[in-house]
Amino acid sequence: MYKCAFLGCGGRARAHAHAYEHVKRGEIVALCDMNEQLLNAFGDDFAIEKRYTDIHEMLDKERPDLLHIVTAPVLRGTNQLIRYPLMNIASEHGVPAAIVEKPIAVMGEDWRQLKELSQNTNTKFAVNTQLNFHPPNLELKRDLAAGRIGDIKFIDASARSTPIDQGPHVLQLVSSYIDNSRPVKVFGQVSGGQHLDSAQPSPDHATASITYANGVRALVTFGTEGAPEISESESVFMHKRVCVFGTRGFVHWWMAGWERGIPESGYEHGEHDYGEQDVLGQAGLTEAMFDWLDDENKVHPTHLPQSLAEFNVILGIYHSALTHAPVELPFDPPAGLIESLKAVLL
Repeated sequence: MYKCAFLGCGGRARAHAHAYEHVKRGEIVALCDMNEQLLNAFGDDFAIEKRYTDIHEMLDKERPDLLHIVTAPVLRGTNQLIRYPLMNIASEHGVPAAIVEKPIAVMGEDWRQLKELSQNTNTKFAVNTQLNFHPPNLELKRDLAAGRIGDIKFIDASARSTPIDQGPHVLQLVSSYIDNSRPVKVFGQVSGGQHLDSAQPSPDHATASITYANGVRALVTFGTEGAPEISESESVFMHKRVCVFGTRGFVHWWMAGWERGIPESGYEHGEHDYGEQDVLGQAGLTEAMFDWLDDENKVHPTHLPQSLAEFNVILGIYHSALTHAPVELPFDPPAGLIESLKAVLL
């Protein structure tokens, strides 16, 4: 049984913890949060006795096998980027594995720090983009693996929230359907600056054409101006989707349902409850970390270099919009990319 600990006890951390109802090979042994009210409420609700307000103390005393880093990328009320510092603490303490809440970065500066960390750490980092572990997605991907839609030709994916907020989910979904083939070129446009001064600085809307190393092309769209409404929910967070077109058929997943059209069975569709599916997806993402700890060859699908490559697409979209030209990937972002967007969009 793997020992698991939490850094961060806010609302998002509760989704990570509820997944342990379905996790078979790990147990939560300790919590850490500087906010003692959050810490104690979380500990009481999940019956976890060991509670800390200092991350170094928790890691030294508990020595967890897996650390959930469930914090915002920017320190509340400041402009201080904290994703890299916290991940570096885990690395320096020799934590074997860590699941980090998305987005993995918010701008070029922290992306560059994390790229360097990924090349020098022994900690196995994965990003918490759990949608590809939802059971319907796993089933649809089995259709692809069996060749039921033929060769993949095109992917259309979208989310009605911002590129930074839900873009990581969408881009990881695309990657999951093409065996994590790396993006090699992006041509994009952005608009709207309402969220550029937020804790997750981002244009309000974006769209881009992405070319992958395996030859597949994808169209991704973020924000309410371009992404379609795909459920009855008024929340922008409930409109994530991915549709994969092949030479013989297609598969389409969204947060409230799925559909496919393949020669063997014709057109089929179904509905599902996102909340029920998401706790299973979260559990699947967590179990995949244990697979990786058990076997070096079973690399987690959302491992840090892969997630950084997907975030690099977002940075490429920004630069493409500013330069009005396609961007070759991987892309080394210039300093002050967010400030450049502010100058144009605000």
